[in-house]
Amino acid sequence: MTSPAELDRVQWHALTHAYGSAEDVPELIKALYESDGKTADEAIYELYGNIHHQGTVYSASAPAVPFLAHAVRHAPNKRAELLMLLAVLSDHDPADVDLPHWASSSVAAVCVELCRVLPELLFCLKDTERGVRRAALRVVAAVAELLPAEQRVSAMAQLDAVYATDPVPSVRADAMVVLARFGRETAALDSPLPEVRLAAAMLAVARSGPPYPADLMDVIAEDGAEPDPGDDDFPWSGTTTQDERLRRLLTEDPDASLTVAARWITAGDVGSRGSWLVEEIAETWRDREPAVLDLLVAALPHQRGARALASRLRTIGHWVELLPEPDAGLRDTLHQYAGADEETAGPALLALVHSRDFRALELVLRRPSARLLAAAAQHFPEAADQLIPVIRRELAAGATGNEGIALVGALAPFGTAARQALPELVACLQTRRAAIVAARQLGANGIATRETTDLLSEATQSTDLALRAAAAVAHYQLSGDVDPALRTFEGLLSRTGQTHWYLSALEPLRSAAAPLLPFIEPLLGAGYEWTRVAAAEALYWITGSPDRAVPVLVELVGPTPVGLRALKALAATGQVPEELLPTLRSFAFSPLRLIHDSSLSGQDHLDEELRTLARTLLAAD
Repeated sequence: MTSPAELDRVQWHALTHAYGSAEDVPELIKALYESDGKTADEAIYELYGNIHHQGTVYSASAPAVPFLAHAVRHAPNKRAELLMLLAVLSDHDPADVDLPHWASSSVAAVCVELCRVLPELLFCLKDTERGVRRAALRVVAAVAELLPAEQRVSAMAQLDAVYATDPVPSVRADAMVVLARFGRETAALDSPLPEVRLAAAMLAVARSGPPYPADLMDVIAEDGAEPDPGDDDFPWSGTTTQDERLRRLLTEDPDASLTVAARWITAGDVGSRGSWLVEEIAETWRDREPAVLDLLVAALPHQRGARALASRLRTIGHWVELLPEPDAGLRDTLHQYAGADEETAGPALLALVHSRDFRALELVLRRPSARLLAAAAQHFPEAADQLIPVIRRELAAGATGNEGIALVGALAPFGTAARQALPELVACLQTRRAAIVAARQLGANGIATRETTDLLSEATQSTDLALRAAAAVAHYQLSGDVDPALRTFEGLLSRTGQTHWYLSALEPLRSAAAPLLPFIEPLLGAGYEWTRVAAAEALYWITGSPDRAVPVLVELVGPTPVGLRALKALAATGQVPEELLPTLRSFAFSPLRLIHDSSLSGQDHLDEELRTLARTLLAAD
């Protein structure tokens, strides 16, 4: 340990942290000793942000360790927080220790310093505060495999004492986890303490790998139904809490996880624990939607508060779209919640719409919102006569922003019937409300009037470049005059920046856009993936030849949003090279979701699109 009196012996100005020079670190360390708790808290917060920043440590991090260790002893009111800072600073993957770069890394320097001062920190294992004891255990765990033999013996003796005698079960469980880091196995599955049994089962599950033994799942289902109330404050390595680690382990075995989640939900879904596990299974594994939805419906009565209930209903609404025929019981439950006069009725009604239950249509018409109308238009396009008047009314009332965009977008599924909304679309373009999507819809409507074409021509001069592109294409679609569109796109494609947005608008022009090829062809080699895929698409639309587009698209195909876009474009060319077939098989038959999907992703089941398209292409081969 090193006292603040020795801070000036370190050349802090020559060291760096996340924000540059580390010359501010001494004042932050001195602030840890202030009697004013707020000042010390602010100093700890700043240290978390500079000598440790988003998992990275710096040249100033290791020199700070001895001073932080001194503060642990002499600033007892902040002991737990400082110990956790030391643990986080030294966090590393044990496998990295054998890599060539380890010895010269900043984290290795931190670990060396922590190993040196650790004997002087072990007194914290006997602190009267359980939080301090738990934090001290994290510090020991962080460098367990790096301690010299003599220190290992001393540390393990003290860990054994904590495991055997600590009055708090969660602390004993932590001690057992740290002992395992030292290679010490404990026969704890028969412990009378559920916290210890749960930790022991987790260690055994991690060793066994999936499929997990049923007896271990029984322990986890029985003893893991309620969260550890202090878990979030004391993460392990990787800043991962024990709860997060448990979810990750369980997610590797979906069948076992769903069984555990069912028992947790039956036990009351405390803290939405079972629901969160179920949702993670759905986000990770394909074809689990029926079981997931059954469990989420079972969890609805156990949700505590409107926020938790709304979250479960949103998740149901997301995944129910993937069921070919949602069963009547599920739809009846959603209808019941959707009909309630509560703040959760909105998510329930959206889920009911996604389930394609026609009872949803009446409720949407009674309580319309932009999002509900857009979803209803997608799932009930045959209800144009009922939905279009309401969409028009909402647009005429002055909808702006995302609401206006959603309302205009809701017209697309109705085809020529959407022409009824021509006055509202013109008004949107005039007032610049949802103007970009309004311009696109006007072009798709195919009704040319002098007013409309004049407005679109005017919009091609807008300071909003995306509006320029949309208006130029729509003007061409309605007038057949390609010159204004060519002038507009010459200007747009001559700019640096997000040119892929403009390239993606060119499809309706087809061969009429041939004069733009000198601007497009160089973009086939652009550094940005989205630009390359958009350039390849545009090249194929304009020339009708796949020769130059296909190699670019094949290179970009992958389990990512841009990779899916490339695969769609490749499918449109009708050419799928043989060397791509193994990749398509992996897309088609992987049990795991290859593109992340969740109710919070804001995306429409891209992984399902990837699988379906891959299977279609394989069948056509």
